[in-house]
Amino acid sequence: MITLIAFLISLAGSINWLMIGLLQYDFIAGLFGFQASLFSRLFYILFGISALYLVIRVIANKGSVKIYERKKRKVYYQEQAPASESNFEDK
Repeated sequence: MITLIAFLISLAGSINWLMIGLLQYDFIAGLFGFQASLFSRLFYILFGISALYLVIRVIANKGSVKIYERKKRKVYYQEQAPASESNFEDK
């Protein structure tokens, strides 16, 4: 779940950089007033931390990362008693 959140944060950061490159508009700075505001800097730090987390995950998993993985449920099978002949008697 943390990997999914980090992926979404990194995606938002990369879209912000795309907007800076194409339109020369910093969405985060526009949202909070200017680049040096406290909230803008916190978002930039959050983008960087999430990107570093994803890079570390890729290195730790030897080149692959699973963004979302469902937890496997433990299934407890109840042993059934073998069918006896008394259950199949013709009446």
